[in-house]
Amino acid sequence: MALNPVAMLRPVGGFFAMSLDTLRAMFRRPFQAREFLEQTVFLARVTILPCVFLAVPFLGVTIFFVNQLLAQIGAIDLSGAGTALAVIREIGSMASVLVLAGAGSTAICADLASRTIREEIDAMEVLGVDPVHRLVVPRVLAATVVAIGLNAVVSVVGISTGYVFSVAVQGASPGQFVANLTLLVGLPDVLVAIVKVIVFGMAAGLVGCYRGLTVSSGPKGVGEAVNETVVLVVVILFVVNTLITLIYMQFLGGSAF
Repeated sequence: MALNPVAMLRPVGGFFAMSLDTLRAMFRRPFQAREFLEQTVFLARVTILPCVFLAVPFLGVTIFFVNQLLAQIGAIDLSGAGTALAVIREIGSMASVLVLAGAGSTAICADLASRTIREEIDAMEVLGVDPVHRLVVPRVLAATVVAIGLNAVVSVVGISTGYVFSVAVQGASPGQFVANLTLLVGLPDVLVAIVKVIVFGMAAGLVGCYRGLTVSSGPKGVGEAVNETVVLVVVILFVVNTLITLIYMQFLGGSAF
């Protein structure tokens, strides 16, 4: 069967069209405050514990091996600088949005896909209610807010885990660990990390909403849409993370690893 380039690119165009519609709808009144709060609480409830359980072993093992290398050159007291750099610059934002993709985006997709196959979305359009303004905008904003919160949680948990591993397990100086936290990380790194999670959170919410609203009919279509949501969010995550990091390192004077 011959490949149809137009058919392959149609979902991409549909996604960007919905993204633009969502951006415009964010500034329209009335704002769906109740839906936004409900979705924020729901996403936080399903993601915060998995995020902590992912961060502790993931960051702990990473920091442990980095400290092993530092110990071999007699620089174990620099573990605080390495921990802060790894957590703030890369691992914090990546870990938080991976959890948001696996738990939050899939929940958004499943909810909207179920409404779509039950023709609730069509009924809303017949009644003159814009599904993007009523359903998509609150979920995208909720995913963004939760992503920022998860990044803060992962950062605190990651640095605390690094402190425990470095000081209690590998013999680093507590004072030197704390003093060196800001050696390689400054305010620009924190701001870039916040920008990353905002973009990641919006992307996760948009992908979940788009796949939910464009699901094929039947329960099988819901399952396929949920699986595709995870894959798409993870791919977008790594692409966007690479682009933002390269721009920061190249043009804004970010410190090298």
